[in-house]
Amino acid sequence: MRLVPLPMRTLQCGPLKLDLSEPNIMGILNVTPDSFSDGGQYLNPVHAVEHALQMMADGATIIDIGGESTRPGAAFVGVEEEIRRVIPVVQALSEYEVVLSIDSSEPQLIREAVRAGAHIWNDVRGLTRPGALQTAAELAIPVIIMHMRGEPATMNDFAQYDDVSREVMQELQQRVDAALSAGIHAENIIIDPGFGFAKNTRQNLELLQELYRLDAMGYPLLSGLSRKRFIGEVLQGADAQHRAVGSVAGHLLSIQQGASIIRTHDVKAMHDAISIWRAMIQA
Repeated sequence: MRLVPLPMRTLQCGPLKLDLSEPNIMGILNVTPDSFSDGGQYLNPVHAVEHALQMMADGATIIDIGGESTRPGAAFVGVEEEIRRVIPVVQALSEYEVVLSIDSSEPQLIREAVRAGAHIWNDVRGLTRPGALQTAAELAIPVIIMHMRGEPATMNDFAQYDDVSREVMQELQQRVDAALSAGIHAENIIIDPGFGFAKNTRQNLELLQELYRLDAMGYPLLSGLSRKRFIGEVLQGADAQHRAVGSVAGHLLSIQQGASIIRTHDVKAMHDAISIWRAMIQA
């Protein structure tokens, strides 16, 4: 592991700006019945908005709203259902001064979400669906390009690497190059190594150990290992509800290696940990 300072950098999100020279907390808001950690808790828009407001009070500067579970074996969700779940929450939260990210691979949903007030497109499939690159270029919004092989239902079949961090970088670079060629501006690109997606426990740990290598790509880095299965396996079988401390530890290691956005279920715990980390480096 190598310590990497966060560079002076801002991300324009519509009328809002994110200071990426400091770690930003992205609170996870799953408006789904079947997400692995909190499925069904926030399917009601009223409960979803209440939870988002609590995460904002706890220190989240970004709320990441998702209407489709991407865990292995999750049920297929059509775009109309995804729109039905997500858009009312976006509309309600657009009244607040918080950056709204949409966790989806569907261009149609993203267009409607941006009209409703969303700012960032977070795509676990790396803008590979038909029309995704063109939509991102036309909307001219920040995009998070994540590394994954295959689809969530098949990704575990592709967890074969000789050098996981090098291969993740190479495959991310291919998607970044495609984005640039489609007209997406470099300043709108964020990369995500895809912890837990097409990677087994050992590979996730190796990737975390060498996350600093991705800094060479020159783009803001998101770390999203919150409550992932490999955290539970390291913690001797801890279920999703008992992985908060392990997740915070992994995210702090990510920050020290250059991650400027932390995607987490446990906003208050992450905010407290960042406060201690910041006090230490400023002492």
